[in-house]
Amino acid sequence: MAKLVFTVTNALNNDQRMIRICSTLVAEGHLVTLIGRCDSSSAPLTERPFSQKRIRCFFNKGFLFYAEFNIRLFFYLLFFKADLICAIDLDTILPCLWISKWKGIPRVFDAHELFCEMKEVVERPNIYRIWKKIENFAVPQFKFGYTVNHHLANEFKNMYSVDYAVIRSISSGYSLIHQQPKEKKIIYQGAVNEGRCFESLIPAMKTVHAELHIYGTGNFISQAKQLALDHQVLDKVKFLGSVSPEELKRITPHYYIGITLFEAGAKSNYYSLANRFFDYIHAGVPQLTSDYPVYREMNKVHEIALLIGDSSPNGISTHLNLLLEDDKLWSRLNKNCPIAAAEWNWNNESKSLTQFYKNVLS
Repeated sequence: MAKLVFTVTNALNNDQRMIRICSTLVAEGHLVTLIGRCDSSSAPLTERPFSQKRIRCFFNKGFLFYAEFNIRLFFYLLFFKADLICAIDLDTILPCLWISKWKGIPRVFDAHELFCEMKEVVERPNIYRIWKKIENFAVPQFKFGYTVNHHLANEFKNMYSVDYAVIRSISSGYSLIHQQPKEKKIIYQGAVNEGRCFESLIPAMKTVHAELHIYGTGNFISQAKQLALDHQVLDKVKFLGSVSPEELKRITPHYYIGITLFEAGAKSNYYSLANRFFDYIHAGVPQLTSDYPVYREMNKVHEIALLIGDSSPNGISTHLNLLLEDDKLWSRLNKNCPIAAAEWNWNNESKSLTQFYKNVLS
C-alpha cells in the first residue's frame, strides 16, 4: 500500500477522469489524496472513496491565480507525506517536480492534452512563452507519465524523448446496453472553453430542427451566452450549468445527439480524445464529432459518430439535421454504441492504469 497524491487546479467534484483514476487506485489498496482548488462558487465536496483537499486562493483567475496556487500547493506538499506524486497537466507540474526531488519520491506526469497547444494559450504569445518555458524545463524531468492517445504520446516523445503510456479517459458507471427513450434534443457536456466550436455551433442552431442543451461552464461561457443572444437562439440553446458526473449519467441517455467538436487550429484540439466522446457511447447517444485522426481511427473500428470536416455554421447545421432526419443512419450509430461500449470501458482500460503504477512503485 502506497500513499499517492494527485494535483489539479479544478474544484474536484466534476473531474470525471480523476474520480475514475483515484477510485481505481484506492480499490487496488493505495491511500490516495486528490488536491484541487476552492473558490466562492465551489459546491461542497462530494464524498468519494479517496481523500480530497481543496486549496483556497485570494486570486481566482489568470497569472496571479496560477502563481498563488502553485506557491500554496508547494508548501502544502512540503508537509504532506507521500510515496508518489502526480502532476495533472502542466499547471501543477513545478511544485510536484520540486517536492519529488526534495523528498526523493517518484513523480508522474498525467498529460490530458498538449497544454501549450490549446487555443487559449497559443493565441496569447506572452502566455504561450511562459508555459512553454515551464514545459521545456519540467517535462523532460518526468521519466514516468501517460496521456490519452498514441498521437499525443508520440508528440511528447518527439519533443522531450520521454516514453509515455496511453491510458484513455473512458467512461464508467453506465450499463453497457443503456438504451433509454430519447427526445430529439442535442446535448453538449463538458467544459465550455475556447476552441470547442461554439462560435459556429450556436449560430448553426438557427437552422437546426432541435434544441441544444449545454451542461458545463468554462472560460468561454460568457461569450457563448452572448452568441446565443446575438443570434437570437436563446429559445433553442439552453445553458444548464455544471452538474455532477452522477447526474450526467442519468441525463445523457435521454438525448438524441451528442456534440464533440474542436477547432483544428490548435494541435491539442487536433489530437484530442475527449471524455464526452466515450460518455455519449456509453449512453447510447450517436454524436457529431470532428473528423480528426483519433476520432477517425476509432470510428473505423465502431461507427458510432457522424464525422464532420466542415465546422462552419452551415456545415454543422447540415450534419445535425441529417442525424435528426435520417432514421437509418441514426439507428445504425445507436446500435453500434453498446458494441463499442463493451470494448471501450473503464473496466478494461483501468488495467493499464494499475499496471503502470505497479511498475513505477516497484
